Amino acid sequence: MTMLEVEDLNVGYGDLQVLWDVSMTIEADDDVVALVGPNGTGKTTLMKTLSGIVEPTSGRIELLGEDVSAYDADEIVSLGFVQVSEGRNLFGDMSVYENLRMGAYQHRDEFKDTLEEVYEMFPVLAERRDQDAGTLSGGEQQMLAIGRGLMAQPKLLALDEPSGALAPQLAERVFEKIEEISDDVTVLLVEQHVDRALDLADSAYLLENGRITQAGTGQEMLESDHVRDAYLSG
Repeated sequence: MTMLEVEDLNVGYGDLQVLWDVSMTIEADDDVVALVGPNGTGKTTLMKTLSGIVEPTSGRIELLGEDVSAYDADEIVSLGFVQVSEGRNLFGDMSVYENLRMGAYQHRDEFKDTLEEVYEMFPVLAERRDQDAGTLSGGEQQMLAIGRGLMAQPKLLALDEPSGALAPQLAERVFEKIEEISDDVTVLLVEQHVDRALDLADSAYLLENGRITQAGTGQEMLESDHVRDAYLSG
């Protein structure tokens, strides 16, 4: 089954076009799909478009067989596409528990069971359940952001720069959790640590200057001369 099909997607802000003819496919048997490329090339814009935050100029987005090109963000979430945005966007003055509860607003009936699953995956969130989110460490905040996304019971979880601003040891813990999550939920991973993202990925896309310039398995991309020279050198 195809989870996500993007065909000839064009996106811009006013007169500024950001994405040109972007096409990509995510299959149900993909555990992790990586989207890599330099900063400012349109990765976050693509994520926002898939999430229904930005409306495409043209093209088609099909989620689980349904055309969602003109859907609002809440409709897309209800179908199972959930994005954890760069910067986390937590409610800093609310507790860990309250942030997680906000993530489950469309699934109130299953809240307790889902909360237990998230606490099992991220024990630190159970320990900090009554602590304000804004007082957590950077790594804990990232765990909370991912946990809140999981509370929405996604079929496809999109993570935008989950290791951003984290120390290497904490970033590695995040990647370990992503691998664990991908056993049950398909993950679309946007990540600047290109080598780690491609190592996790079943399939991958390289986005440069608003266009998909290369696609293949994670291993094929790791072995690509262009990817190695441009993004893995040093």
